[in-house]
Amino acid sequence: MKQPKITVVGSNMVDLITYIERMPREGETIVAPRFEMGFGGKGANQAVAAALLGTHVSMVTCVGDDLFGPNTKRNFERFGIDTRFVKTMPGVSSGVAPIFVDPHSKNSILIIKGANEYLKPADVDEASDLILGSDLVIMQLEINLETVYYTIELCAQHYVPVLLNPAPADSKLDTQRIASVDFFVPNESELETLTCMPTSTVEEVQKAARSLNARGISKVIVTLGDKGCLLITESTEKLVPARKVKSIDTTGAGDAFIGCFATYFLETRDVVKAMEIANAYAAFSTMKPGTQKSFMNRKEFEVTFR
Repeated sequence: MKQPKITVVGSNMVDLITYIERMPREGETIVAPRFEMGFGGKGANQAVAAALLGTHVSMVTCVGDDLFGPNTKRNFERFGIDTRFVKTMPGVSSGVAPIFVDPHSKNSILIIKGANEYLKPADVDEASDLILGSDLVIMQLEINLETVYYTIELCAQHYVPVLLNPAPADSKLDTQRIASVDFFVPNESELETLTCMPTSTVEEVQKAARSLNARGISKVIVTLGDKGCLLITESTEKLVPARKVKSIDTTGAGDAFIGCFATYFLETRDVVKAMEIANAYAAFSTMKPGTQKSFMNRKEFEVTFR
């Protein structure tokens, strides 16, 4: 079978993960039990998950010229990811993400985009041969919105499929300019921000997702955490249950889902089957702390998945 080719036009971050008993109140200092640092960013996480599962992955992104930049590039290379279009921005910091994880494995995340803000349409043009030779392009919203629009429009002109993960949600996102994407994959809170509709129940999620169908977005997949994921198209509605596991850290689970979904969709061309497999992969990632280091490789995953 031909190895699928994915290009991620997106972000990278360094994760600064603090495990907490609770958040401090204003003016209060408390002791947290543990801290870890690792490589992250939604684009990078999704790229690593797909690479671990056997997909040929290329990354189009920007890093800073600080200590984190060269290490981020080396980390991509360690997973076999093509880094020809990982650009170093002089005088700019790398992106970082302070993450706070509570005892129930729920997380709160801040992001400082840093060099990610400097990924421009001109960088997409430089990588256009690579992008247009891909089986799928994956994007997120941790980069400049104009670059997101430009890439989607370029791919649409050349019939290259795109998966857009609208995270972090941006209320300024112009849904008309991204309507050509093949897969639009928000979680519930992102869906709520983008549609200004409630999403606290599956029924509300269905209604909000259908409002995106009405705006021209053909396939919406909403990730629902421990409730699974939901596919909504104009003619289809399918809730795929989650794999039940004992979670200790949900950080990066959505990115694990997307990297896995993309891989197995390209292999099977079966959307629902790929969702089922990705649910399991995402669930297994929550059984270990951290983001990329919690992702399984293909052999580990397929043994566990059985």
